[in-house]
Amino acid sequence: MNSVETFESRLLAALPVGACFAVVAPAGPARLDAQKAGLWFASRGYQSRIYPSVNQAQGYLAGSDQRRLQDLHDAFADPSIHAILCMRGGYGSMRLLDKLDFELIRRNPKPLIGYSDITALHTAIGRHSGLVTFHGAMLNADLLGAKLEPTESSLLAQLNGRLAAGDAIVHPAAYPLSSVVPGEASGRLVGGNLSLLGATMGTLAEVDTQYSILFIEDVNEPLYRVDRLLTQLRLAGKLEGVKGVLVGDFAGVTVAAMTPLLEDIFAPLGVPVLAGWRSGHCDPNVCLPLGAWVQLDSSKQTLVLQQDLFRS
Repeated sequence: MNSVETFESRLLAALPVGACFAVVAPAGPARLDAQKAGLWFASRGYQSRIYPSVNQAQGYLAGSDQRRLQDLHDAFADPSIHAILCMRGGYGSMRLLDKLDFELIRRNPKPLIGYSDITALHTAIGRHSGLVTFHGAMLNADLLGAKLEPTESSLLAQLNGRLAAGDAIVHPAAYPLSSVVPGEASGRLVGGNLSLLGATMGTLAEVDTQYSILFIEDVNEPLYRVDRLLTQLRLAGKLEGVKGVLVGDFAGVTVAAMTPLLEDIFAPLGVPVLAGWRSGHCDPNVCLPLGAWVQLDSSKQTLVLQQDLFRS
């Protein structure tokens, strides 16, 4: 596609009994304990297929661009694959953007799961293929590391179709949220890693924020860099269509430290802002359905699905 096109979100198929996960590495390399991974899937009633990029390394990349791209395309095209789970983030997803076959992906809708560098794939696939994708736990970084609940349960509840329109995405009560700007709004949940949202401006993966609930998270970015990234989005006009803001984990920066900046950037827009949501480079890591229509109520500190994600 030469121009940005926005499709209605295509409904996915919930995971069937014995579903097969493709494990791919679109970004950085990581060592996989194949036996441990196999046991993890089998103990939950699933199958897995490990794609070649998982076992390759080319410097800071999990194999060549062509290999990583081919694995993604093969996983989407294969009807025996029911979901695509990324190994880790790092760097490399952006290098694939101008070669992605968005029509192939659109014809073969299935969940793509990951976060961090995978943000580039989330935003590109959401804009050009119309799929809901999942900002959630990755295999090496989260699931095999036995992160705290609801890291795993929030992911599997969504993939198994147990969340429907009207259901809240549960946030662990042990981690207090902060209503930075009170209010309620509905919109498409978009976003991901803030550094990637900035880096992909002007590319195929530039985030579409019209009628959106904007989700942001990051790791090891000092407050002044977070300011720079948010200011970039503001100056680029990307905050004009935002209806609400969900602030995930910013590892190394507390919600208290971020609050004056969040008020400065978002309060003039008159949109609700809820901060402290445990999604991102954190433990636990709550799954979020990017591209889905949701209702954010920062006063009640809730996030509620307003659409079904899967075919009945």
